Amino acid sequence: MTLTLKINGQNHPLDIDPDTPLLWALRDNLGLTGTKYGCGIGQCGACTVHVDGQPVRSCALPVESCAGQAVITIEGLSPDRSHAVQRAWIEGQVPQCGYCQSGMIMAATALLKENPKPTDADIDAAITNLCRCGTYPRVRAAIKAAAGISA
Repeated sequence: MTLTLKINGQNHPLDIDPDTPLLWALRDNLGLTGTKYGCGIGQCGACTVHVDGQPVRSCALPVESCAGQAVITIEGLSPDRSHAVQRAWIEGQVPQCGYCQSGMIMAATALLKENPKPTDADIDAAITNLCRCGTYPRVRAAIKAAAGISA
């Protein structure tokens, strides 16, 4: 079956099983490997992307449900890592191993779009991504830095 996905502003016709998780269409069919595979059941958030502006776990989302919607991946957030959240991540040296960070950044950008000045409680409620390195304090500080809030 051919589906057309709008990824990072460009249409991509794909001959793909409609039940394929979006993550595999991004990584295997389109070569967008910034989105990571973590748990495969939508729990860890390493695979977070935006679909019509909402953060979703792409490992558990059938590609068919994304047809006609705008999908933004970490590669589409900015062409040169200039998004405020990306800059805050770099300046705060947030990543340790880095594996989960693209999903964290996508979740953080969605949070700041909805809530430009989040509290610690807002961040804890919205950022449910898992980080095996435990960089949560640096994630929180970077989100606040991107929001212009003192950590």
